[in-house]
Amino acid sequence: MEKMDLDYQEEEGRQEGVSGGFLSEFLSKPRYLAVIAFIAGVLFGWIVLGWWAWPVEWENASVQELRPDLQEDYMRMVIDSYNLRTNMDIALGRINEFGDGAQQVLDKVAQNPGDETSQAILNFFQQSYSAGGGIDTDTTTGEPTQPDSGGGSFPLWVCVVPLVLAGGLVVVYFFQKTRRRKPIKKTAAMKAQEFSSQAEQTDYEALGTERPVSQYMTTYLIGDDLYDDSFSIDSLSGEFMGECGVGIADIIGVGEPKRVTAFEVWLFDKNDIQTVTKVLMSNHIYHDEVGHNRLAAKGEPVLANPGSEVILETEPLQMVVRIMDMAYGGGALPENSFFDRITLELAVWSKR
Repeated sequence: MEKMDLDYQEEEGRQEGVSGGFLSEFLSKPRYLAVIAFIAGVLFGWIVLGWWAWPVEWENASVQELRPDLQEDYMRMVIDSYNLRTNMDIALGRINEFGDGAQQVLDKVAQNPGDETSQAILNFFQQSYSAGGGIDTDTTTGEPTQPDSGGGSFPLWVCVVPLVLAGGLVVVYFFQKTRRRKPIKKTAAMKAQEFSSQAEQTDYEALGTERPVSQYMTTYLIGDDLYDDSFSIDSLSGEFMGECGVGIADIIGVGEPKRVTAFEVWLFDKNDIQTVTKVLMSNHIYHDEVGHNRLAAKGEPVLANPGSEVILETEPLQMVVRIMDMAYGGGALPENSFFDRITLELAVWSKR
């Protein structure tokens, strides 16, 4: 327990040191390499490939993909062409290139046809197109294509360099900020778990006693104001038999952290309607008549002493609570009035 005490007293002053050079630490963190690779890939693909090497350029777009005003201009050119050639098949074939939007473009142009000749031809187109619903032609609609290659210009490289440098600075900033980040401060509950894991469980078999069906270790440290541990009790075959646990029963004084002066230790049997409870008290509250009597209503009062045992029983279960380690807190409150820490071992046997 001496080692545990020293660890607890020195925990607050402990800080994690930064070791190793920049490069070695950098290479030991794969996530940083992944971030750099991602940024470099995005910049290379977006700027070098997308803008300079193979820029996307759409060519041979169909009439359907033109802006509405350009579609109207195209329709007017169809009217002018028909006025010169009077070839209805060619005219309707060109109109069919608009697809489902042909009638809409015809109606749009009809609102402002221009001269009387265009008006007459437009009316003729509308009647012919409406009557025939458009005619299938072998006219090939242009498909958007991409050129095999594209050329770049020097200013694009001027853009690449600042962006790459900016990306590198972002990564370096992120890395440096992470290096300077302070270790996460451990809470009282986290420290309590370390105490429980370091405490050595009682070897009941070595003492000539049957091995318990359940055996748990729980620790309270001052500052863990929500301390309330509970555990399941299962038979060796896995059958649920009940539960046991420890929680805060009473505090003394005001402010934070809470100064705990008593704990409830309880045993629940699934076949019993009543939960057996005993109250572990500090030396001060145990000998204080008012406090002692008040807490006695919660369960049988027991004075907490290091190494002492408390037994709780139901018809089929027996639980032994052993105080593995404890220490009182100090200050302006009465001596030995509240716990700075306490580690309890809960061992449960089946009496059947």
